[in-house]
Amino acid sequence: MKTPRKHRPRGLEILFEDRDLLVINKEPGLLTMSFHRDETQTAERVLTDYLRKGAARSRLRAFVVHRLDRETSGLLIFAKTEAVQQHLKDHWKEVEKEYLAIANGSLAQKSGTLSSYLAENDDQFVYSTDQTKGKWSETQYTVVRENKLFSELKINLLTGRKNQIRVHLAELGHPVVGDTKYGPKGKKFERMALHSRRIAFNHPHSRKRMGFEAPVPAFFGRLMEQP
Repeated sequence: MKTPRKHRPRGLEILFEDRDLLVINKEPGLLTMSFHRDETQTAERVLTDYLRKGAARSRLRAFVVHRLDRETSGLLIFAKTEAVQQHLKDHWKEVEKEYLAIANGSLAQKSGTLSSYLAENDDQFVYSTDQTKGKWSETQYTVVRENKLFSELKINLLTGRKNQIRVHLAELGHPVVGDTKYGPKGKKFERMALHSRRIAFNHPHSRKRMGFEAPVPAFFGRLMEQP
């Protein structure tokens, strides 16, 4: 039985669904979740509406396991129960997370690990600081290809702090293309060039290793095809 068109989720694609969880490919521009009631378009609310299929009294809902920034696209896991949500969070260190990013300029070192203690100020700006004020973060990267303007990076997220990839690359002097928060404010791009490409984890019940991949957005190819 097909889901009625009015209940099909917008702004995301469901790649996998079973009784325990959903794996989605989120489009840029969609928040993962929000604490403000006026933000109706979030992945959490879109999926909750999808699960309830228009039944006002339904208690079904989507539970956030992890987040992506609004302008970051790609893979997200949502649980269908609090128990599954907690299990996935408790075993989060076992989850493999690979991102694709396009950074400004050419990196001197073509691979390496960026690490620092990250903190957030009252303006929601994340920055590196000392051990007493921040949380440890590690970002492992490899340059896949480059042109005269940009470098395409494969990134393994070893920790999952807010804005981590964006801050580490900006502080290295190579901010993510289209990142107006941590990068240059001048040139406009259609979106930020950061994408959650692959994720692998053990299923909370079967313990089977599961892996998913989200297609690379066409925008990335257009940037790298420049001479």
